[in-house]
Amino acid sequence: MVEIDDYEVTKPADDPPTTPRGGGGIGPSPLWLLVAVLVVATATVLYMIAVRTRRPVPIAATQGAVPTAPSRPLGTEAPAVDLPPLDQSDAAVRELVKQVTSNPRIAAWLATNGLVRSFTVGVQNIAEGSTPAARFGVLRPASPFAIAGTGRLQIAPTSYQRYDDLAAAMASIDPAGAARLYTMVKPRIEDAYKDLGFPDAPFDRALERALVSLLQVPAVDGAVRIEAKGIGYAYVDPQLEGLTAAQKQLLRTGPANVRTIQASLRQIALALGIPAQRLPPPRP
Repeated sequence: MVEIDDYEVTKPADDPPTTPRGGGGIGPSPLWLLVAVLVVATATVLYMIAVRTRRPVPIAATQGAVPTAPSRPLGTEAPAVDLPPLDQSDAAVRELVKQVTSNPRIAAWLATNGLVRSFTVGVQNIAEGSTPAARFGVLRPASPFAIAGTGRLQIAPTSYQRYDDLAAAMASIDPAGAARLYTMVKPRIEDAYKDLGFPDAPFDRALERALVSLLQVPAVDGAVRIEAKGIGYAYVDPQLEGLTAAQKQLLRTGPANVRTIQASLRQIALALGIPAQRLPPPRP
C-alpha cells in the first residue's frame, strides 16, 4: 500500500473515490521535501525498508560486489569556512544556500530552524526508504492531489503539474557550486549524523545511497493506474507499489519531472565525486 505521510490522506466515507480531499491518497507527496533535502544536500553547499535500499554497484563488477563506502570523501575543492557550532549554524547555512539558489520554495524552508539537523535526518530517511515529511511541512504543494476515472482510477495529469516548479528548481542548480557548498558545510552535517547514532559511519555513504535510490525511480509514461485501499490508494502495478516511500514521492511528480530531477541529481552526484559506474545507468 502507498505509504501514509504526515499530511491528510484519508478518504472520508461520504466522498466519492474520484474526488479525494485535498492532498489525499497516493498523491500528497512532500516532494518539496526532497528538493529541500537534495537541493540543500547539494546546495548547502549542495525520503521502514532499509534492507530493500540498494547500495550502488559498479557496473564492471562481475561478482556483484557492493562497495561499503565511497572510495574517497564526497565533495570538491572549496574555500575553508569557519562554521559556528551545529546548533548555531542556521544563519551561516542560509547565506551559503542563497549563493546557489534563490528559489522561493527553498527560501521558505530556510526560514525554519535546525536546518543542518533536518537535512541530515532527511537524507538518512531517503537512504532507508522512508519519508522525512514531518520536518518539511512548509514545502508541501499547495494544490490537492487529483485522480481521474470512475471504475479504472488513474493519477490525473494535474497532479503532476504541481511539481513543475520543483523540477525547474532542481534544474537551476549548478552542480559544481553545489559540490563546493556541500564540502564547506560537511563538518556540521557530520556532527548532526553522529547525534543521530552514527558516530563511526561517514555521512557520504547515506548521501550516495539516497541519490542512487532516487535515480532508480522509473519515469512512467502514460496512465498510472491506482486503486482504493484502506484510507488511501495503492498502485495497481506491483513494481511501482513495491518502491520505497521515498521513491514513490519522486514517482508522483510525473514522468517529465522525474527525468528533469534525475538529470540534475546525476550531475550533482558526479560533481560530488561519485563514479558513474556506481550510479544507475540513465533511463532512455
